[in-house]
Amino acid sequence: MIILEQDQSFIMVTQHDHAMVSGQIAENWKEEYFPELDHKQDVVLACYEHDRGWIELDKNPKWNAINQKPYSFMDYPAEPKITYYKRGIEEVFNLNKYAALLCSLHYTSFLHNPTSPVSRRFVSEENNRQQQLLNRFNINGNSVKEKNLLYHLDILKFCDNLSLYLCLNKPGTTKTKEYPFFRNGFPQVFPFAHNQPISADWSFKEYIKLSVSPLMGPLQVALPYKEVQKSSIDKHGLASAYKGAPLNYREVKIM
Repeated sequence: MIILEQDQSFIMVTQHDHAMVSGQIAENWKEEYFPELDHKQDVVLACYEHDRGWIELDKNPKWNAINQKPYSFMDYPAEPKITYYKRGIEEVFNLNKYAALLCSLHYTSFLHNPTSPVSRRFVSEENNRQQQLLNRFNINGNSVKEKNLLYHLDILKFCDNLSLYLCLNKPGTTKTKEYPFFRNGFPQVFPFAHNQPISADWSFKEYIKLSVSPLMGPLQVALPYKEVQKSSIDKHGLASAYKGAPLNYREVKIM
């Protein structure tokens, strides 16, 4: 779950709904900015499905008693989270092997120095999966294919981050008040943007303006979310309050 706390409520977005927006962004990526175009649909699928491991977890959001807010994807307990990471990658693997390679690389990149046994086991098992898939696609170190794979991974990460930008900021947010991760632009850099970070501006509620756009044209997206009142959580508990909250849509054009 992606959580944006407000004074009287929590904006709650499921990971899979956020991933659907990631997929739309990838689907509209300019073909001239897409190396090894034969893999575009694989990359698009990876963007749509990269968070599918969260589907079951997000059906029943859990309360973080220490922080007094719902658990988000950032602080969710490691063992169940990593168990479902693996399940999600397995499901993508059954759909598309190249997309599974990208999702596996994406998730292991979150765990640079795993300390817990469950994290170390996950990274070890996914490294084995990655090597098998690299062999399957004949991707070797320092080859053009490897460079394109890493470019495709950056597309996944950029689309993921741009969709997260929609979730973790409010319409009309000025740059100085953005979620801190995004204030200096997105971490991924691309040749079409002169290898400089692409930044977003949502100071106008109706649209998000990118400093350099990789998209074919303006893209209208609708992000489903629930606004769950804190008073309702206090009265009914998180699970009931979340279930009873109406589903809304945050509509915006990416330009």
